[in-house]
Amino acid sequence: MAAKSIAVLDEHELKDGQMKQVDFDKGKVLVARLGDKIHATSAFCTHYGAPLAKGVLTADARIVCPWHGACFNLCNGDIEDAPAPSPIHSFKAYIADGKIHVSANPDFTLKENLARPPKLSTAGFDAVGKGTVIIGGGSGAFQAVESLREHGYKYPITVVSKEPHAPIDRTKLSKALITDASKLEWKTPADLKIKYGVNLRAGVTVTSVELQDRRVILDNGKDNIVYDKLVIAPGGTPRKLPIPGADLENVYTFRGVSDAQKIDGVALEGKKAVFIGSSFISMELVTVLSKRKLASIDVIGMEEYPFEVVLGKQVGAGLKKFHESQGVKFHMQTQVEKIVPREDNPSLAESVVVNGEALPADFVVMGVGVAPATEFLKGSGIELEKGGGIEVDECLRVTKLPANVEGVFAIGDVAIYPQAGELVRIEHWNVAGNHGRAVGKTIAGQPQPFVKTPVFWSAQGQQLRYCGYAAGHDDVIIKGDPGEMKFVAYYVKQGKVVAVASMQNDPVVSAASELLRLGLMPSPNEIKAGKDLLAVDVSSVSSLPKIA
Repeated sequence: MAAKSIAVLDEHELKDGQMKQVDFDKGKVLVARLGDKIHATSAFCTHYGAPLAKGVLTADARIVCPWHGACFNLCNGDIEDAPAPSPIHSFKAYIADGKIHVSANPDFTLKENLARPPKLSTAGFDAVGKGTVIIGGGSGAFQAVESLREHGYKYPITVVSKEPHAPIDRTKLSKALITDASKLEWKTPADLKIKYGVNLRAGVTVTSVELQDRRVILDNGKDNIVYDKLVIAPGGTPRKLPIPGADLENVYTFRGVSDAQKIDGVALEGKKAVFIGSSFISMELVTVLSKRKLASIDVIGMEEYPFEVVLGKQVGAGLKKFHESQGVKFHMQTQVEKIVPREDNPSLAESVVVNGEALPADFVVMGVGVAPATEFLKGSGIELEKGGGIEVDECLRVTKLPANVEGVFAIGDVAIYPQAGELVRIEHWNVAGNHGRAVGKTIAGQPQPFVKTPVFWSAQGQQLRYCGYAAGHDDVIIKGDPGEMKFVAYYVKQGKVVAVASMQNDPVVSAASELLRLGLMPSPNEIKAGKDLLAVDVSSVSSLPKIA
């Protein structure tokens, strides 16, 4: 369909630093004003379809989704931050006769057509040569592919994944217990091949790496792939507690589609579930399963409250109250002694013993964290840190390599990288995605230090949103009531607000992520005195000196 030009607003209706969603033919567009310049883009985020007009606009031309931290460039629609899987359309906008006009193909303004294809056409790919090999098929791998092609990388890309499918939206496994990989894939294998020029090696395990020969060994030598650049992104391996009964058949960990299928198959009405661990993976599954009319759900945790290490006691207490209202029973400040097998079938668990009490179980889920999946790198010459992580520099290049070895990067759950003046390893799905975006740009020839604010979210009856890094925080300022699932929590460390969490207060966390990025976060005293993050101007051109 040919482009149309439509007057969508009176000029005075859109002020500097403001954005609005407006009708366009049968669709919608987002119009925004920065100074004298009018911009127009798709109206919805390509992640989960959130209305971008309810997000945050910054004077350096970033549109931040109100839900999950995805960010787009206002001027051209390019992805700025994960988890956006695709860029958005950018349309011509101008002022004439006192009206704001937008010129666009009406088809591209429909919500089902909100995403635009990658810039690089298949004609631009060079199928010959070593190219880039990505070990792992998760968020980091997918975003690295997107970024490589968006930034003009023309050489071969091979993704090697032990999972039997293309990269998926892994967050939906624990948040919704979706068990069909085809409903979770960001792009089909055919799309990855045809549109992105990716050779996807699914269902294949990397067993070693030969750095001097720039070679990845598959399935104990059955095959190998040479590379020019190597991205190590294997994710994590679920931990199991070293207790009796941990390996019984109905004791599950949770990471991939097959794990979701197993739990979905046993979590039936009338069954008894025991969860070991009271942080995000366990509690997201508890949220899902509490709707299935199970006979009982017991949660065992080491701290006083669930989520306490990350979110603090007050937020943890509020979330505990919600889950108890759904019939969940907590056993906190305790540890599991053993898992007892059934007498009639010793391969299956019958109960979990805590403080001498046997909690009956038709199945058990261990949600006690993950370890970096780096066992295959032992003996490769890459030095693994205690716990299995890999130290990288600000551009995510592996720092501890043999002499004369270069072009090796590590991202996601395995990477120990510089964040807020510390070397940290953060197991957030969104961090892995943004790692992938940064490393893709670097490999494509534009070195990109990783400077993103960590973001995550969790389904806990309401949507919990969080940004920043607050390990070891020394104070929490609460506005609202976590017990009512409506609050903003400000995490303070060494006199500064370093992270923000919220429920039912969008787009506060999106605004907070930008304030942290720009160094404009209000002080703890200002927050206590009632300072509103949404009142801090980061959108108008007059705020540019502060941003610059």
